[in-house]
Amino acid sequence: MTHVSSAQDPGTGPIGIPSAALPAWSRNLAWTTAVLFLISTLFPVIAGLSKDTAAFSRWFGVADVALAFLVIVLALVIWGLAQGKVSQRATDATYRAYRILIHGILVLCIGFFLFGDRIVWINCLTGFAWRSWLLMYSLPAWFTASGTTVSGEPSLGSPN
Repeated sequence: MTHVSSAQDPGTGPIGIPSAALPAWSRNLAWTTAVLFLISTLFPVIAGLSKDTAAFSRWFGVADVALAFLVIVLALVIWGLAQGKVSQRATDATYRAYRILIHGILVLCIGFFLFGDRIVWINCLTGFAWRSWLLMYSLPAWFTASGTTVSGEPSLGSPN
């Protein structure tokens, strides 16, 4: 993704990019995607804590795959909306988020050592891995589309 300068140019809005660069609904889409992402993350958690996933009804697997597909499609839409519009403020917010989220790797390692015998890693590790990749890859676009930063200040990519 290319970055937009935070300097104010003629013809740009107060956020440093063309005023109509992002549709007004991009913020709602970003937050909807975030909520669906969190709900989607519950599936590998439940599968990892279950000793017998064969006992799950068929709808559990169908719901997992359908929601995962929807989250990926929404992430692609957000990437498309933010393409070429990621500001320096959104990039900085992404870096701050990475510095916080990277501790998740350490938490998983500690969980592995403390609770490894109680978690069925084969049922959840793949789900955690692709969701982590999607989260890390999507953050700059998500901050741009959502109009927020880690500090809670409006992003330069905010439609408002």
